[in-house]
Amino acid sequence: MQVKIFETALEMGENAAAIGAEIIRNAIRDRGEAFIILATGASQFTLLNALVAEKDIDWSKCTIFHLDEYVGIDQTHPASFVLYLKQRFLQQVPQVKEFVAIQGNTGDTNQEISRINSAIENVSIDVAFVGIGENSHLAFNDPPADFETTAPYIQVELDEKCRQQQTNEGWFPSLLDVPLWAISMSIRQIMKSTAIICSVPDLRKAEAVKHTIEGEVTNLFPASILQTHPNTWILLDQDAASKLESEKH
Repeated sequence: MQVKIFETALEMGENAAAIGAEIIRNAIRDRGEAFIILATGASQFTLLNALVAEKDIDWSKCTIFHLDEYVGIDQTHPASFVLYLKQRFLQQVPQVKEFVAIQGNTGDTNQEISRINSAIENVSIDVAFVGIGENSHLAFNDPPADFETTAPYIQVELDEKCRQQQTNEGWFPSLLDVPLWAISMSIRQIMKSTAIICSVPDLRKAEAVKHTIEGEVTNLFPASILQTHPNTWILLDQDAASKLESEKH
């Protein structure tokens, strides 16, 4: 696990995008295609802005998966992660080969999970762009996260801290409006990625970052599992890194 700290969230995002873009280019060069996981949320704003600006990526050879989606909302909802990725990524780059979108409002969550599990089960992900929640969640795997399931996508119940974060970030008008359930990529599926690039800005994430990097690996702080991945970058701004012991000397 490599930890890189930058003065600003802008620098963090630009560097995360540069690392990821090189991995994508190499995958296309070596295999003729690339498989990518994209995250959403406020932590990914600068990363996605920088990634769409990267040159010499043949997006027509890229298949995109995403981490999670709320159950019960459709793609027109302002908080939909499918809408987020369409607006902030897919509409900003040339046509990608495929975007495997999680449909949160199909009415049959189990059938939808089966569909997307079939789509990803034989895929080798080249790079996963992820973030960390205020409760240290990875995707929507809130604590205590399931470290054991081998299913690529699962239905999860969102805890109150996670739902409050979504409200505080302005995605929903109140806590009561945030769905209780989501479809999330599982921890094991994320960890199968060849490379993981984790971008984390903001002071409100500092405690989660400390547990992720310096704490024990435990499902009570789900992102701590990243310590065990051999090819992970964690990129932080100064605020997010402010509680790390290495930053106090």
